[in-house]
Amino acid sequence: MNSLHGFLFGVYPYICLTVFLLGSLIRFDRDQYTWKSDSSQLLRTGLLRWGSNLFHVGILFLFFGHLVGLLAPHAFYAHFLEASVKQKIAIYSGGLFGVLCFIGLSMLIYRRMFDERIRYTSHKTDLAILLILWVQLVVGLITLPFSWAHSDGSVMLILADWAQRILTLRTVDAEVLWGLPWPYLLHIVFGMTIFLLFPFSRLVHVWSGFASVGYLFRPYQVVRSRRLDVGATTRTAPRPQQQPAQARPAGQPSVTSVKPESKFS
Repeated sequence: MNSLHGFLFGVYPYICLTVFLLGSLIRFDRDQYTWKSDSSQLLRTGLLRWGSNLFHVGILFLFFGHLVGLLAPHAFYAHFLEASVKQKIAIYSGGLFGVLCFIGLSMLIYRRMFDERIRYTSHKTDLAILLILWVQLVVGLITLPFSWAHSDGSVMLILADWAQRILTLRTVDAEVLWGLPWPYLLHIVFGMTIFLLFPFSRLVHVWSGFASVGYLFRPYQVVRSRRLDVGATTRTAPRPQQQPAQARPAGQPSVTSVKPESKFS
């Protein structure tokens, strides 16, 4: 094991996670108006509908699949799910949703690169993060044949133990990853780099996506309209009644209005 390997898999993950958490918190506190995804739907819908749906369905499944697959302790499922079976489930499901995500992401990149209106209104970081995600996805798909070659689940357990040690701040031995096939190592490095770039890109809107789950459980808002139906009010408003003329008592002269004469006449 060389020093670069020790840095990438023993130190670099902690740097990336620290920047990921603190950077997201600082950006939310100081630049909330930049906390958005800058949708380009108004410019052109075209490939956006299919590309966005395929990408988000695929990436959400892959994210939670990696989250559960790597961070769930083996003791929690060892008595009802063997590591080899879990490995095959990960290969089949990850391959299916990985292909869906690859198709959707490729459509989004093509749209952002070759649509003139969208390209002129896009930030450089938007395209850069899409390309990094695309490379990460391709490398992840390349790992599938290597995973099938050792379907006993041994490598999966090694990677899971390494990830759990990182998350729980325990001592990490980068040497356990020494000798693994290169797609696994490259996949890990790109994954950590995405966490590093997360606070400085449009990916921060992912936090808002998780926070929006609270809308499903909050009480309904009661909205009462304060607008008046002017037409109905006019139709139903009663007309003012004229007061009847009072009778003049007998012997009282009638009062008539006389126009005063002008002093110049």
